[in-house]
Amino acid sequence: MQHSRRQFIKVSALGATGAALTVPAVAKGYSFFGKKEPFKGNSGVKKVPMYCEICFWQCAGWTHLDENDKIVSLSGHEDDPHCNGRLCPRGTGGIGMYEDDDRLKTPMIRKEKDGKQYYAEATWDEALGHIADKMNGISKKYGPEAMALISHGSGGKFLSPLLYGYGSRNNVHPSYSQCRGPREAGFEATFGTGVFSPEPTDIKNTRCLVLIGSHIGENMHNGQVQEMAEAIDNKAVIITVDPRFSTAASKSKYWMPIKPATDMALLLSWMHVLIYDDLYNKKYVDKYAEGFEELKKHVAPYTPEWAYGETGLEPEMIRKTAIEMASAAPATIVHPGRHVTWYGDDSQRARAVAILNALLGSWGKKGGFYFYTKASVPSYPLPKFPKAKWTWKDVIGTSKYPLANEGVVNAVVDASHPTNASPKKVKGWIVNGSNLITTLPDTKRTIEAINELDLLVVIDTMPAEITGYADVVLPECTYLERYDDLRVSRHRVPTIALRMPAAKPKYNSKPDWWIAKQLAEKLNLGHYFPWDDIEEYLDYKLKKAGSSLAEMQKLGVKVLDRPSSDPLYLEDGEDYEFYTENGKIQLYSHEFEYLGFDPMPKYTKHPQPEEGFYRLNYGRAPMHSFTRTVNNPRLMDLMPENGLWVHPKVAKEWDLSSGQEVWLKNQDGIVSSFPIKVRITERNRWDTVYMVHGFGRSDERLTKGYGKGISDTELMSNVMIDPVMGGTGMRGNFVTFLTEKPVPAPTV
Repeated sequence: MQHSRRQFIKVSALGATGAALTVPAVAKGYSFFGKKEPFKGNSGVKKVPMYCEICFWQCAGWTHLDENDKIVSLSGHEDDPHCNGRLCPRGTGGIGMYEDDDRLKTPMIRKEKDGKQYYAEATWDEALGHIADKMNGISKKYGPEAMALISHGSGGKFLSPLLYGYGSRNNVHPSYSQCRGPREAGFEATFGTGVFSPEPTDIKNTRCLVLIGSHIGENMHNGQVQEMAEAIDNKAVIITVDPRFSTAASKSKYWMPIKPATDMALLLSWMHVLIYDDLYNKKYVDKYAEGFEELKKHVAPYTPEWAYGETGLEPEMIRKTAIEMASAAPATIVHPGRHVTWYGDDSQRARAVAILNALLGSWGKKGGFYFYTKASVPSYPLPKFPKAKWTWKDVIGTSKYPLANEGVVNAVVDASHPTNASPKKVKGWIVNGSNLITTLPDTKRTIEAINELDLLVVIDTMPAEITGYADVVLPECTYLERYDDLRVSRHRVPTIALRMPAAKPKYNSKPDWWIAKQLAEKLNLGHYFPWDDIEEYLDYKLKKAGSSLAEMQKLGVKVLDRPSSDPLYLEDGEDYEFYTENGKIQLYSHEFEYLGFDPMPKYTKHPQPEEGFYRLNYGRAPMHSFTRTVNNPRLMDLMPENGLWVHPKVAKEWDLSSGQEVWLKNQDGIVSSFPIKVRITERNRWDTVYMVHGFGRSDERLTKGYGKGISDTELMSNVMIDPVMGGTGMRGNFVTFLTEKPVPAPTV
């Protein structure tokens, strides 16, 4: 098959020569309930411990089964600090993923006959053998470094040692460069440590919470939503900066409908007020920070009056909100956000947020940011991995994205793209749990890179756009049907959580640990998976941590004591060294300066929409998680499609009515594949339109999600790259309306 002729094909288009769909006997060493029966609660209903895979928050809970061992419900674990015994709407709807009839059911291999490509069903042995043969060929021709792993979720824990044992370190997570990377770079440059997940925000004890483009309550970060409700009950002041009147804004004392792309101007003007009105936490700054005088001089021109011209926010509002923050300090949180890849200067914006928190004295203080702790769980002992000769960094240049402390997926795309003239090329991808076609902006470039690959393996529970480009599709069982590695997360108290299968895998699907182990055997890398089965692996780690698999099958979550030497907060005046080069908070970043970046954040004007175009703004909904849930039968009932928020002024100019279907065209002439229904509302600035991310799915196998609404990613062809760590700024795209169905361009 010529790689340039890789076609998008639907996974339902199975060839007549495909193997019959059979479910083989359970493989040796694989059990689904474990060595013991599911724990029986006081009610007599069986319950099995799990932690959720619908989003990264990974709340621990229970899977409940009836007397016939049928899964009937999910509930939160009462001892889990992530959820405090309560799951969010999408967490309770996770059963829908297990029940979905559209699930991938058996391995498939791309084949071609008479110039037509199709998917043929295969046995696991055939599919894994085919992958191993291809990987051996890639290693021989290009070196093992030419393989990359792109993963999201728990499966990467087992696929990573497979990749490392093979000889590659090109292991990347889209969540880093498409979501959270800039805040890690910005906060680490300031405080010497990143934010991580869950964020160590002491929201339940805060007196003032500032949200800048952070949609708590819509982006359902369970623990934070609960703590925000508690803070509101305690009369905390909420300040929401957002061009849209979000759910969080509706709970706020102050809603600041900022002009998009001017957030840095507001942050700098807040610094100006805190410093020049003598509102900052002088004792904290004097004791713990350096670079104050440089910062004071730097923010002198950034007055609220200046910021008014940029942001559209009244100077009085800017001053009032700064005073509210200072009055509540140090129990004030300027929230670092989660999806922070916006305009290309995002690490600098995160730096500004971090500096504001430093001026308020909130880092390490009650009601601000607590010091997280984490349980110590040893790794399973493995042989030493071979040393990789190069990574994606060597392809793009070692000076590019110098503060990327994780793999950058768009750099792997660049390393695979036909424009890569380097002899170092990435020629194979294993993609686990990430629909890159709807995750990465600039879809055209992603597809161009895919067409240069010698091998694309997709491991997922559901058909998705990315599966249509795969050479091999492997059906992963859902998180309710498998063991995974332990959840060992950062929080106020150290915890360990177990995920245990509550049912046998449906159809011919398998868990990632099994896939990785079996593929390792075919690659002669079985020594990197020295355990016989997943239970042996987990039991070893748990016993080293002072527990056991048998105990965790009953407990689900084990809460450990926080070490007395590991304080939750700083005492007033306590000596403390931050994890920076000199132990001080860096208001002026010498590291940024050394690397050629501005040592303090500066305001940069970003492009605004031309007449007749509107900035494309997007966000989340509490019942959906990215594209992962946009076919879930239980969650689609709550929100079956996204709508387009349009200001009444704009609707009048275009003669739009509520419920009317429109198509969108972006600044580069890209037209949405499907229409979206207009929602006319004053809750949105006139110069933007807004939609929920994740809809507009184009794979017809998704019978509940196909063609519902618009995919925002499809319209993101202008990508604003953060030079500090490689984040893909996606909020610089503009759209206009097409009120009649566009005629597709003729195919050549």
